[in-house]
Amino acid sequence: MTPLLETDNVTYAYPNGPAALAGVSIRIPAGSKTALVGPNGAGKSTLLLMLNGMLRPASGEVRLNGRPLAYDNRSLRDLRRQVGFVFQNPDVQIIAPTVEADVAFGPVNLGLPPDAVRRVVRDALGYVGLRGYEKRPPHHLSGGEKKRVAIAGILAMEPAVLVFDEPTNTLDPASSEEVMELLDELASGGRTVLISTHDVELAYRWADSVILMEHGRVLARGPPEEVFSDHALLAAARLKPPALLDLYNELGLRGIIDRGVPPKSVLEFTDRIERMLHGHAPVRNGTGRIYLCNADRTCGDEVRALVESGAVDHVGAMGTRAKEFANRERILLDYTYGVIDKCILKALIGENSLIITTGGMIEHVHHRIGEYSAESGRALAATALHESRGPVRDREPVPE
Repeated sequence: MTPLLETDNVTYAYPNGPAALAGVSIRIPAGSKTALVGPNGAGKSTLLLMLNGMLRPASGEVRLNGRPLAYDNRSLRDLRRQVGFVFQNPDVQIIAPTVEADVAFGPVNLGLPPDAVRRVVRDALGYVGLRGYEKRPPHHLSGGEKKRVAIAGILAMEPAVLVFDEPTNTLDPASSEEVMELLDELASGGRTVLISTHDVELAYRWADSVILMEHGRVLARGPPEEVFSDHALLAAARLKPPALLDLYNELGLRGIIDRGVPPKSVLEFTDRIERMLHGHAPVRNGTGRIYLCNADRTCGDEVRALVESGAVDHVGAMGTRAKEFANRERILLDYTYGVIDKCILKALIGENSLIITTGGMIEHVHHRIGEYSAESGRALAATALHESRGPVRDREPVPE
């Protein structure tokens, strides 16, 4: 299958500097979540700038949908509408005096009519949870809010591919989790998402595919559990393995746990250990229930009634709009990241949870729970909360 984006033997050197890229070839499939991983100076940012046409290779070729990039003004304008780029420092990207004007900059320059500009700006700000911020000066915002303004400015151009250079750089842990959750939501909506990072923990749990780089070359590519299990490669790239994977490999070497497909989450690791200890994964006190609320379609009174009834022990929210809904309805949140796996873990010990989310993440929740049920043989399902009617029937669980 033809990749959406690819580079073929690309080279580049900055003036009076060493080679930043030395024969780099990569393939980015449509709908994928890919992480370029490597230390500072590995060539990650340079490679990303090639994909958006901001840099032109000294040799080699960059292709979009199988066609080589052209570098005339009209072709670059079309390319940047299809491949959106978010810089690691949002202050470089934000140029207008208000949030609204900044998000509108791209659509206006694309020649969209005023009504269309207003629509895409409204939709983009709503997607990143910044409605109501339209007239605010960007320099008054927090780092996480600035990052979301920069993302909204790209979303307003409705690209098929989103490229993020170090998306969590300079952000505090909570803001970092919110940004990565937003990237998950964008990917679940069908967009192709590509990031660069030196954070192996982030790349391991988030990416479908990893491209490991060092000194302007690709050292390895593949699923993160495979790439990060090669200690010699990581040492060559001056990186440490993810803590979860490192622990799993060490337990395997000592014969304490069976080796197999490495776990990518605490949930998977916990299951593996329980099976080792008991021969199966026990369920304590029966299986708890997971309720699922679409914040765009569910009445706040129904959610509050469920929470206040004591029917749920834990509440989590995924996505900016879901968190805004919880804040508006004064619903206290126990989980704001890693929500699905945490709620599955609680269900396995007989406790009930509520997941609040929106849009394409609804199907993502069902898919993740169904995937876990199929892999583990433990039947779990999400019970949807219907607008103004309370809980409705479960999706069909996967049988044990």
